Amino acid sequence: MDYALILTVATLACFLLWLADRFRRRRSSVAEPDSATGKMVELFGSLFPVLLLVLVIRSFVFEPFKIPSGSMIPTLLIGDFIVVNKFSYGLRLPVTNQRIVSLGDPERGDVMVFRYPEDERINYIKRVVGVPGDTITYRNKVLFVNGEPVVQDLEGNWEGEGRNRNLPGRRPQLRMEHLADDPHMILVHPDQPVRQTQTWVVPEGQYFVLGDNRDHSLDSRAWGFVPEANLVGRATRIWMHWDCSRGCVVFNRIGDKII
Repeated sequence: MDYALILTVATLACFLLWLADRFRRRRSSVAEPDSATGKMVELFGSLFPVLLLVLVIRSFVFEPFKIPSGSMIPTLLIGDFIVVNKFSYGLRLPVTNQRIVSLGDPERGDVMVFRYPEDERINYIKRVVGVPGDTITYRNKVLFVNGEPVVQDLEGNWEGEGRNRNLPGRRPQLRMEHLADDPHMILVHPDQPVRQTQTWVVPEGQYFVLGDNRDHSLDSRAWGFVPEANLVGRATRIWMHWDCSRGCVVFNRIGDKII
């Protein structure tokens, strides 16, 4: 469902009703609506300022998202609700996603929300590992950027809790990956088959992204690059985690910075 389109249409409709209500009031000496239609016009017209504020904040400032899958474990868990900074990569028009003001570009290591290139109605979240001009290689579960391996430090095994618990018999490894200034955790399943070595050169205006759950992620290795026009924003904070197998609201993740 395209919430941006729905919100934009609703805001425009309420704006037209707000104008109609202002025009009616100027032509009439009666301050109150004199019919059911007039009351309805006034009611929906009064929603215009509220919807406009929501539209501006959602389009240009912050937008909430829910994490529906485990492709970003251990950084993000199924049931996380996150805040996405919409102006990190420039101001964009709602619905069309056209950038009107450039404020910055994605950098290696950013956790980024974008419109899935194969179905732009769906938002995806992955980590940027390649920017325009980079040569990316994935070999033996190790990422190479411009011919240099990205260092991984073994941190132990991942167990997980609640909905994010390991499947029986599997012991994925937690590894610290030093891709950017702030290293981040990734998940690797040593028992999973090793992917065939592949190399990609990132074109101008495109980005290469991976899930932190490297063996369980549908990402640029499968479907290619993310065009600049598909960018939504940078994930910044977790504002809630919901998992009813652990008492529904899990408080220890609230407010965590996304690295």
